[in-house]
Amino acid sequence: MSRSMSMTPILAFDIETVPDCAGIRRLYALPEQLPDIEVAEVAFQKRRAVTGSDFLQPHLQRVVAISCVLRDADGVRIWSLGQSEDTEAALIQRFFDGLARFTPQLVSWNGGGFDLPVLNYRSLLHGIEAARYWDQGEDDRDFKWNSYLGRYHTRHLDLMDVLAMYQPRNNAPLDDVAQVAGLPGKIGVGGAGVWDAYRAGKIEEIRDYCEVDTLNTYLLYLRFQRMRGVFTLEHYQSECALVRAFVEKQPQAHWRTFLEGWHDPLLVTA
Repeated sequence: MSRSMSMTPILAFDIETVPDCAGIRRLYALPEQLPDIEVAEVAFQKRRAVTGSDFLQPHLQRVVAISCVLRDADGVRIWSLGQSEDTEAALIQRFFDGLARFTPQLVSWNGGGFDLPVLNYRSLLHGIEAARYWDQGEDDRDFKWNSYLGRYHTRHLDLMDVLAMYQPRNNAPLDDVAQVAGLPGKIGVGGAGVWDAYRAGKIEEIRDYCEVDTLNTYLLYLRFQRMRGVFTLEHYQSECALVRAFVEKQPQAHWRTFLEGWHDPLLVTA
């Protein structure tokens, strides 16, 4: 028998970022007239010299998209926060305003290792207010035992971290796990292509890509709930049906592609 489903809203999320060229200029005293692509390359080269990778640290990343899947008593909704022309500060403030409004169960894939640290640093730089997120029991006693900040607390569930038993050597890419589970995996520009897409002005394509990543994460969360015994198979299937019903109503091409690639064996009935 399935445990009764909590009415606590579930919010799966993902972010996309590009190099913070303004910050990199200041950090390395680069000329203002130096083009962004060359500014970013300076940061990439410095990072490669240290780690062998050009993946920049969280404080040098600038958020250009935040996508969400919200499951609450009203159903399921998938969207990207704000508008494509919104500032980074506006997007981040919307995210934390949503946490203050709903106090949801947060779900991510590597959110503790990347997404939240980026949001933390960028919030600090922009003067973002996020009191609910930072509460550790000062305002709400429940948060003393279960906050968004505690690695082993459940108010934020980093699926990758949990499934890897908190051992980094066991971490797995979202795309791999999603595809093995019968989900579409990544669709669109891809994480490595976000910087090029951003410079080409393809913000909507980045937002589409981020939404797909977020939905892959949410569907893996549903599978996790099935594995934990929170959902019966029938409950799991009904939750997936809610998602499918929403996606089928969306006109964008990335959702058509998503449906074509969704072949979850647990949804096949005898």
